[in-house]
Amino acid sequence: MKHQYTGIKRIISAFKNSFDGFLYAVREEEAFRQDLLLCAVLFVVVYFLPVLKVEKIILCSGMFFVLFAELTNSGIEACIDRISPEWHSLSKAAKDIGSLLVLLSFIYLIFVWVMICWKFI
Repeated sequence: MKHQYTGIKRIISAFKNSFDGFLYAVREEEAFRQDLLLCAVLFVVVYFLPVLKVEKIILCSGMFFVLFAELTNSGIEACIDRISPEWHSLSKAAKDIGSLLVLLSFIYLIFVWVMICWKFI
């Protein structure tokens, strides 16, 4: 699709589209809502952790990675479902790889949290 706007109107339109995507994900994607809740709780925990600012940034990066991965997986699933509701090995592969992306993001999140918070255990 070609952009119908240029300049500042295009930027405003892009922000509106992003917000629409966020609202859709919150309304329609249960996994995203769960991840968002987890990240909200972890952001509060990060705020109170007695660690360096750079460590707080690293901890937050893991949470953003999970949200990015979940949104990417949801986008892949939406595209596959749009193409065809019928089972196909390539559709399964695409969905499984999207799911793997989410799993890897959680492994990264856990790894970062354990490495930084190890001193409190």
